[in-house]
This record gives sequence, structure tokens and C-alpha cells, in this order.
Amino acid sequence: MNYNTMCPKYEVAIEIIGKKWTGLIIRVLLGGAKRFKEIKKQIPDMSDRMLTERMKELEAAGIVIRHVYPETPVRIEYELTQKGTALRNVITAIQQWSEEWVD
Repeated sequence: MNYNTMCPKYEVAIEIIGKKWTGLIIRVLLGGAKRFKEIKKQIPDMSDRMLTERMKELEAAGIVIRHVYPETPVRIEYELTQKGTALRNVITAIQQWSEEWVD
């Protein structure tokens, strides 16, 4: 394996999914589209500000898409893109590893 070509992309991937709360957000969204409050309910220790920041980062990375529905009041849902859904095996592997090795 040529580590010179792997490292830059690997480091970007780890930077994206390795941020605090990001893995949990992706895990929640693997269950389907959710509203902000639904995500927050499943990750109650995260502040609204941090959730907003992470959602913007994930949207900018093309992992999450934000759907705005023109209703009264406006309804906004977040959903994983194909790129985000492709992280399912990664998130599952991390979960399995943590159950076996993390105290």
C-alpha cells in the first residue's frame, strides 16, 4: 500500500468523522431523515449551538442534506446523502470495535 497517496484522503476522512458528536449524528441519521429536535433528543448532552455547527459542517462536506418544507411553521429535516449513507459500515465497525475494546 502506498501510504503517500492514502494519507491525505485518510486524514481528511478522519478529520470529518472524528470530530466530537459527528459520529453520533451520522448514527442517528442512519435511521432516516430527522428534524433538529429529533436529533437533539437522541443526543441530549450536545448543545444546540454545537449541533448547528456540526450540521453545517456535514452539509458542507456533502454528507447531510437539509430539506426545507414551505409549511407554517417551516419544517426542516436533515437526511444523509448517498455519501453519508456510505458511512454505515464505518460507523457499524467503530461501534463493534468499541463494544469489544473500550472500557
